[in-house]
Amino acid sequence: MEKDCKIIWTKCLRLIEEQLPPKTFKTWFEPIRALKLKNDVLTIQVASSYVYECLEERFIDILRSSLKTVIGPNAKLEYSVVVENQPKKPLSVTLSSSPEKRPETNTIYLNKQLSGGLKNPFERTVNRLQIDSQLNPVYTMESFIEGSCNRLAKSAGMAIAKNPGGTAFNPLLIYGGSGLGKTHLAQAIGLEVKQNFPEKVVLYVSTNLFQTQFTEAVRKNEINDFMHFYQLIDVLILDDIHELAGKTATQNTFFHIFNHLQQLGKQLILTSDKAPAELSGIEDRLLSRFKWGLSAEIKSPDFETRKEIVLYKAKKDGIEFSSEVIAYICKYINNNVRELEGAMISLLAQATFNKRDLTVDVVKDILVKMVRKQAEEELTVEKIQQVVCGHFHIAPETLQAKTRKREIVQARQLAMYFCKNYTKASLSYIGNQIGKKDHATVLYACKAVADLMETDRKFKMEVEEIQRKLYCGN
Repeated sequence: MEKDCKIIWTKCLRLIEEQLPPKTFKTWFEPIRALKLKNDVLTIQVASSYVYECLEERFIDILRSSLKTVIGPNAKLEYSVVVENQPKKPLSVTLSSSPEKRPETNTIYLNKQLSGGLKNPFERTVNRLQIDSQLNPVYTMESFIEGSCNRLAKSAGMAIAKNPGGTAFNPLLIYGGSGLGKTHLAQAIGLEVKQNFPEKVVLYVSTNLFQTQFTEAVRKNEINDFMHFYQLIDVLILDDIHELAGKTATQNTFFHIFNHLQQLGKQLILTSDKAPAELSGIEDRLLSRFKWGLSAEIKSPDFETRKEIVLYKAKKDGIEFSSEVIAYICKYINNNVRELEGAMISLLAQATFNKRDLTVDVVKDILVKMVRKQAEEELTVEKIQQVVCGHFHIAPETLQAKTRKREIVQARQLAMYFCKNYTKASLSYIGNQIGKKDHATVLYACKAVADLMETDRKFKMEVEEIQRKLYCGN
């Protein structure tokens, strides 16, 4: 039976490999072992609960289609997740598919079926207590790190969780840029409400899904059932409300649902990428209602908040970082929380699969693409000159001197090469800033550098070293 399961999994891997980039496949799927196959249920072993969660979140559709192709339409998948914190043989614990019931233990055995699933919550429901909240148990208040960038929104959320529908924060509209944690906080409030008031019906739904369900209800002439369903909800969380822009019929229906819930003292929580005053394509009567409660902005996290996020993630995932590594991550991965978490995922994957010690140099190597994107946004002609001159141990003003010394000429050409490739400055501006040269000289310098890189391996390595310094610092 063990041999059969390995053959089946090998066939599945071939299908999966065709659908993924080589590096992604190697990182996430090559380390997986097939343990057993029984009654169309394939059990695979993964390295940690973190890996299990990533597979479920990012690759579940590929896994599902591959298993059903190889095993058949009744294929199911089980995960055996082993977390070894102690040298002793760990205890196996069988968990239900409900994430809310997962105990903390050294070894976890998780079972989640690929076939079947929860009842569609948007079908007409007689017993409102049967409505599933659609909340992700990962998005807890504990894991939402508070800082000056989000303190108002989180404080309002905590107040709502203690008294949903009974505060002045109704509706609560959380707004801010992508990846800053709006969805996390909105769902965390819902989870807190469920914990404090188990009898209350909480529902999280994206505006995109709300629109799809509305369109389907209209097509089937079931709009009354659609509205009846939403009027059963005690706490309605509607994510990305800005996506209602221009959808007049959907806005009209939501307007009536909003009024009904508001009049009954039910809680509404909305998220948006903009403040109500900046939303376009939304009817004025809806916008005015959005302003009834509190509009709380979530901003990009400052350095200290980013540091707290890194420390929390590191502790949760069982990795240790030096203060230098933490400082490096927080300095360069600074756009939003999602990008910061993506960096942590990359580091954890390397620590888990490749057993690499996460020194500053290793972290720089792992995060070079993320840091490169950030560095490219910050690079200026002046900064490039400083880095190049620092590499050759010459003063920046030396590039402006009229000299034919080989070292100075090469430094000037490299500065021009990097400025052309990594800034939006014009050729004329670059030439004027570096030695008072014209655009033709800049073009010649760039071609000279490119040609020499093709023929001189040592020179190419030197260019790459300067490039690393531009991206990652000295």
